Amino acid sequence: MITPPYLINKTILITGGTGSFGSAFAKFLLAFPTVKKVIIFSRDELKQSELAERIRDKRLRFFLGDVRDEARLRRAFFGVDIIVHAAALKQVPTLEYNPFEAVKTNILGSENVINAAIDAGVEKVLLISTDKAVEPVNLYGSTKQVAEKLFVAGNFYSAGRTRFAAVRYGNVLGSRGSIVERLRDPRSAGEVGVTDERMTRFFLSLPESFKLVLYALSSMQGGEIFLPKRIPSMKITDLVRILAPKARVKIIGRRPGEKLHEALLTSEEARRTMDMGEYLVVLPDQSGFEGKRAKYKKGTPLPEDYSLRSDESDFHLTEQGLKALLRTQA
Repeated sequence: MITPPYLINKTILITGGTGSFGSAFAKFLLAFPTVKKVIIFSRDELKQSELAERIRDKRLRFFLGDVRDEARLRRAFFGVDIIVHAAALKQVPTLEYNPFEAVKTNILGSENVINAAIDAGVEKVLLISTDKAVEPVNLYGSTKQVAEKLFVAGNFYSAGRTRFAAVRYGNVLGSRGSIVERLRDPRSAGEVGVTDERMTRFFLSLPESFKLVLYALSSMQGGEIFLPKRIPSMKITDLVRILAPKARVKIIGRRPGEKLHEALLTSEEARRTMDMGEYLVVLPDQSGFEGKRAKYKKGTPLPEDYSLRSDESDFHLTEQGLKALLRTQA
């Protein structure tokens, strides 16, 4: 594989690097021969050990630590060129009952990443965000919305020496703890609980998330939020029907903090979003970013009142499309 120019001889650190995205993205990066080093920063030594067994590459390094510990981050970030910040607490129902822990990791941890990256002189820092950060109704979404805003504001603190941006997307097919993983479990053959038969969600494959991240890393000027333009959506009941066809669906009612539908882009954000073809780029609305917007002048402004919602998407995931996406996960 030919290494993209912006990754040649670069050291890339992934926070939360033993998670579904982080571990797969590390393997993806190491397929580029002239990437200098990939560092996994996470707090679970067992998962680090397991990952080291799965990926045997001398360029893969490990740093045990927690994003809540700014001093440890500063040590880990020494000599790092690019950071992909994927560390987060993510389980919606759990975080509704453990809100202080969510704030410590998702908000204060993100602030620590920003401060440590500036102190270490890191070139680029990219936040992995979620559709739940858009018009949030649960604590997880609220903390990720704050993290997005912190990353935009981080560009003021760095005075342009470190660039901060974010990517935003929906559920990754087959990620650890996802509904797809649960439905493929043989124990789902009997009965599957669905909170609302009308519920829809966005779905993305891991390779597509990697493409989005690479696009953001190659394009980011600082302060942008990048998202896929054509991300497929599907009703949860259709997902169950395809992946667990013999299971009986039981409607159990929505859980605390759960949305009926998700959004990736609001009409308010659309007013400052450029259509760049395959991706949409939300530009920061604060003053001081004017010079950075020039890169996106070739894009097309979005129509008035444009929004991107899982129940209104014109890109519905079919059975064939779902199975094709799942094959890319192998």
